[in-house]
Amino acid sequence: MGDSVTQSDAELVAAAAAGNEHAFRLLYRSYVRPVFWVAHGLLGSRPEAEDATQETFLAAWRKLPELDLVGDSLLPWLVTICRFQCANRIRRLQRDRAHLTSAADESLAATIDIESQVMDAALVARVLQEVGALSELDQQIFRLCAADGYAYQAAADRLGVSHGVVRNRLSRIRTQLRSTIEPEGT
Repeated sequence: MGDSVTQSDAELVAAAAAGNEHAFRLLYRSYVRPVFWVAHGLLGSRPEAEDATQETFLAAWRKLPELDLVGDSLLPWLVTICRFQCANRIRRLQRDRAHLTSAADESLAATIDIESQVMDAALVARVLQEVGALSELDQQIFRLCAADGYAYQAAADRLGVSHGVVRNRLSRIRTQLRSTIEPEGT
């Protein structure tokens, strides 16, 4: 166990792929926090992020035998799995909410815009950085509407503001995110 501290990700991946649960636990402990924060940034809900994190590591355990690790870190591969788990979760939440409220149409565009952007790890990092720089109210509006799929009025009711405040701020947030994540001149 003493030498496991110096084992590289490639060595741990090879051992875990061969069925060594201890090696997988070491990888899990090394990467569970960053994977959770990526999921939380995309989903905006601790319970949803915890579920997506567990699903990420379950999928990783299954896929390890096929993995040809490129680079020194397992994290980019785990973040990719996490993004797909979050995108699937967002789609599932959309379907569920579409059955629960007729106002779901208002939230679909915001959710789809963000979901389509989760395909690139660098892009995810930029979006998370931009969202983190927003005011507290804007962060809450973004998470409720874009990640949790709330309709404008439902988000307004939850935050104690008007429908127009949510609509206008979300429009401004989307414009700001687009200008940040889309290269100029395209």
